[in-house]
Amino acid sequence: MAEAPGRVLALDLGEVRIGVAISDAERTMAVPHGTIRVAGGIEDLRAVVALVRESGAGEVVVGHPVGMSGEPGPAAHRAEAFTGGLRQLMPEVPIHLHDERLSTVEAERRLREAGGSGANRRSRVDAAAATVILEGWLARARSS
Repeated sequence: MAEAPGRVLALDLGEVRIGVAISDAERTMAVPHGTIRVAGGIEDLRAVVALVRESGAGEVVVGHPVGMSGEPGPAAHRAEAFTGGLRQLMPEVPIHLHDERLSTVEAERRLREAGGSGANRRSRVDAAAATVILEGWLARARSS
């Protein structure tokens, strides 16, 4: 599964924000990297491309929000289209969809346990959800 060396950037696509997480160069851990405010369309794609270049990420993982039944809904189709746009703008960077079922629930649980609250809570949840997505992808990559 892991095709290129170095860091992996993960995205949790939302309607207001895109949560971002990044791995270390050895791909042993994932950490929150903040959020990107959604502007819409090509602007979101360009913001991600800039972040990939700035961070030196060798791969990108996009959360794929399929339903609990495994069937894709509108959000999954948006993630697929976004991934396609990234692939067109960065054909040299491997980009993967990764099942993100329950990633936001897990992120909220972790933040609650850590005492996370306050004004920026939603933004922290989005970045934490991207971290959960990346952790899942890294674990799967290590086991393949």
